[in-house]
Amino acid sequence: MRKFLLLIAAAFLVSPAAAGERRNGEAELARALDGREAGRPVRCIDLHRVTSSRMIEGTAILYRVGATTYVNRPRSGADQLNRWDAMVVHLSYSRLCSVDTIRLVDATSGFMTGLVFLGDFVPYHRPRGWILGLPPQ
Repeated sequence: MRKFLLLIAAAFLVSPAAAGERRNGEAELARALDGREAGRPVRCIDLHRVTSSRMIEGTAILYRVGATTYVNRPRSGADQLNRWDAMVVHLSYSRLCSVDTIRLVDATSGFMTGLVFLGDFVPYHRPRGWILGLPPQ
């Protein structure tokens, strides 16, 4: 019984930190998407067209394809996203889809740290009229 109470107490101590991490992740995501408009979600993106990817801790994964940024908010495992981990994907096709999973691996030790179940990919574009990163006048 004593161990059970200790586990409950530990959960309450960790919860505020996790909530703060999510708030920070949401703020970072908002900054990354500033000035962009969301498009219709898609189930897959072509990996050979992805020029960069980045994890936002506890929140989402961003994929850059040309001038478009795709945001994937995982169905499960988003709380395990950590910028210090590496993403490992095993694909049978050249597309990354919402049914795929991503293993998170500690970049130093190589040990698996988490598993992420992807959701749909939401494209974010600059509104028409943006030239060289400057807003329309």
